[in-house]
Amino acid sequence: MKQDFKNQTVMITGASSGFGAAFAEAFAREGASLINIARRKDRLQALESSLREKYGVEILSVELDISDEKAVVEKLGLLARDSIVPDLLINNAGMVRGLNKVWETPTQDWNEMIDINIKGLLNVSAQIIPHMVKKNAGHIINVGSISSHDTYPGGGIYCATKFAVKAITDTLRKELVNTPIRVSMISPGMAETEFSLVRFAGDKDKANAVYENIQPLTAEDVAEIVLFMAKRPPHVNLADVVVYPTHQASVSLVYRGEGKTKS
Repeated sequence: MKQDFKNQTVMITGASSGFGAAFAEAFAREGASLINIARRKDRLQALESSLREKYGVEILSVELDISDEKAVVEKLGLLARDSIVPDLLINNAGMVRGLNKVWETPTQDWNEMIDINIKGLLNVSAQIIPHMVKKNAGHIINVGSISSHDTYPGGGIYCATKFAVKAITDTLRKELVNTPIRVSMISPGMAETEFSLVRFAGDKDKANAVYENIQPLTAEDVAEIVLFMAKRPPHVNLADVVVYPTHQASVSLVYRGEGKTKS
């Protein structure tokens, strides 16, 4: 029997844009109640308004920097005290800075990637998992990357953080194997979101060049896969789904010879 989300609560970090906003849309369409977490309050509010109007679902928007341990403990602790605990946690928040060699990466950049991509995931998971264990139910889906599996020049720190996401995911699956709690990961390849714009500090020309002459994945493509993963019967756990656009074969091998694939 497939999962029914009409009586389920889904918590999504990094929900204000990109994959996170697409996940929110996909699960709202399924009737799930949402807890959307992000740093940008204005975008959270706009997303909440749009999804409420379209789907009539319950939505709680939480303005929160997941790299701030104290704030995470405080805000998620308040939710737990009100018995607001997700059935599905999607650890999506993540980011990248620059394309520098490891030794040329500014300390501020590597700290930001580590704080959000690794510590942020741990901060949220540490608050939510005990409640899942207590009720003996739940599903955690961590958003990794093809950079969780391979490296490329200029991506050393980012790849290290995504390798850590894979290590944490695999370890949690082993630690929770005696429970019904599922632990999964999705590892997307090239996808056109704000990812490259953040990487290149708002330089649109550099960001657009990443997707030149290739049809990348969309946030909606990834959201449909995550929804599929979450809807599997309780005895089925998709441990890691690796997904590329058709003309990408690895983190560094992309074919641009014939331009974009026709939809």
